[in-house]
Amino acid sequence: MSDKSENKEKKDKKDKKDKKDKKDKKDKVEKKEEKSVKTLKSGKNDKSSQVVKKLLPRLKNQRFFLILSLLMAVITVLTTLYVPVIIGHAIDLIIGQGQVDFDGVFAYLTKIGIIIAITALTQWIMNICNNHITYHVTRNIRNEAIEKIESLPLSYIDKQSYGDIVSRVIADVNQLSDGLLMGFTQFFTGVMTIVGTLCFMLRINSLITLVVVLLTPLSFLVAKFIARKTFSMFRLQSSTRGDETALVEEMIDGASVVHAYSYEERAIERFDEVNEKLGKYSLNATFYSSITNPATRFINSLVYAAVAVVGAIAAIQGRLTVGQLASFLSYANQYTKPFNEISGVVTELQNALACASRVFDLLDEENELAEAEDAIDLAEPDGTLKLSQVEFSYVSGQHLIENFNLDVKKGQKIAIVGPTGCGKTTLINLLMRFYDVKDGSISVSGIDVRNLTRRSLRAGYGMVLQDTWLKAGTIRDNITMGKPDASDEEVIAAAKAAHAHGFITRLKNGYDTVIAEDDDTLSAGQRQLLCITRIMLVKPKMLILDEATSSIDTRTELKIQEAFNTLMEGRTSFIVAHRLSTIENADIILVMKDGSVIETGNHQDLLEKKGFYYNLYNSQFAV
Repeated sequence: MSDKSENKEKKDKKDKKDKKDKKDKKDKVEKKEEKSVKTLKSGKNDKSSQVVKKLLPRLKNQRFFLILSLLMAVITVLTTLYVPVIIGHAIDLIIGQGQVDFDGVFAYLTKIGIIIAITALTQWIMNICNNHITYHVTRNIRNEAIEKIESLPLSYIDKQSYGDIVSRVIADVNQLSDGLLMGFTQFFTGVMTIVGTLCFMLRINSLITLVVVLLTPLSFLVAKFIARKTFSMFRLQSSTRGDETALVEEMIDGASVVHAYSYEERAIERFDEVNEKLGKYSLNATFYSSITNPATRFINSLVYAAVAVVGAIAAIQGRLTVGQLASFLSYANQYTKPFNEISGVVTELQNALACASRVFDLLDEENELAEAEDAIDLAEPDGTLKLSQVEFSYVSGQHLIENFNLDVKKGQKIAIVGPTGCGKTTLINLLMRFYDVKDGSISVSGIDVRNLTRRSLRAGYGMVLQDTWLKAGTIRDNITMGKPDASDEEVIAAAKAAHAHGFITRLKNGYDTVIAEDDDTLSAGQRQLLCITRIMLVKPKMLILDEATSSIDTRTELKIQEAFNTLMEGRTSFIVAHRLSTIENADIILVMKDGSVIETGNHQDLLEKKGFYYNLYNSQFAV
């Protein structure tokens, strides 16, 4: 009994601790969210005004359609507002039984029909203009975003989740498109309707118009109050939607690993956390946006009722005809309707501006370091490289590569080995200038790489990485990425050299087989063979092979090593390898540890030293 009591007491303590931890975590999340909301609210006006300033210049190219749309909006409003006047005149021709001027009524009805036809035509033209403006502006913003992503430094891409970037370019731009379309379609016509209605009402009776004007500010106050609440919620909603997209993409992309490590429950928990936050923000945003219409409708009903009462009294006193009263009531209804539309537009625009701010945040990121104005195109690299006192780190204050020196002669095979995290792949990134050195220099053909154009520098390398990448397209398209004008004979010869020709011909359409980027039709080894075929086709002056045969069977690997040996003859080659048996014939082996080269020499020399390389090599063959 004592053991049971003791176990129960331990269990109770553990449960209490778990509950406390969950409560602390929840309180921390709520405080963080509250802080985010306050931050967004405090900077909302500045942020939204900045977004509008960035958006307006992008409308300049659409000036013709913008002016035409505004012109059509003016005509639409004027013709719409002129109809109640004609209806009022027609009503005044109906005096009583047997006192109806049918010819006059028919003439007015004919005029109404013509005006309605003109209104329909101008609305149709206006909608075409608005659609053109909206979709061209959002198309251009998407193009800007894609161009921006291509010009961003690799450091930014590495730090951001791919799903969030995709969400900004696709979902957020879609929301911006919807907001712009609603703004052009309803906002301008709404404002013009309000102004036009007031002018028409003033012509009929200034007193009743004054009543309408005095009650109007109530609608603005209600709309302003709600708009203030919605922006921060829509901003958080967009941001959280990006997080959710990133999480879903992460789980789908790594589905096999998720299942292999029984991570499903934790993945669902993570999704539930993000989804709950998204639901909370979406609910708040929807709540504030949904009360806009009922609130403004209530104010508008007050305006209509006031017009009806004051107008009826004026008609009884003979200061207003029945037809004019009917026109006035029609105007009162038309006057209040735009407030409902504008309040809805304001809500939608708040969402659109919140999404646009995320897109513009991406567009405002600093580009990759600009090339020198006198940057040189490296037409034919001679294969010599020199690294002098190179220092580099991804995070400031955390050193990775320090005082790195290397002098490579033409045609040498440089193997880079070492434990995980020692800087092997980082060195490749520096050679390709995906990252710039923090200090020191890297020279190719005697020229500092910072004085070369990136395109010409990278064109001098042929690179095969451990992580393969294929684009959506045919097998031939993927092979000829580096040489689009290659002939069929050249493509087939490269495929045969890479031992890929056999499996390609067994595909349904051979070299014309269409594959998707994430297509599972091809195995990991076949995808890597296609990447190797690319390099076999281009035959660059310098090679970078980062675990290039990691996904290939041993028999095929031996054949490809033979092909690589032939390809590497006379070419400077950098080989990153974990299987040390594949780099025994390298001219120089760099043994790296903690960002520094600790041993240098050929295979035999390093074995004789019996140092770090000796232990590393023997560990792979230990029984």
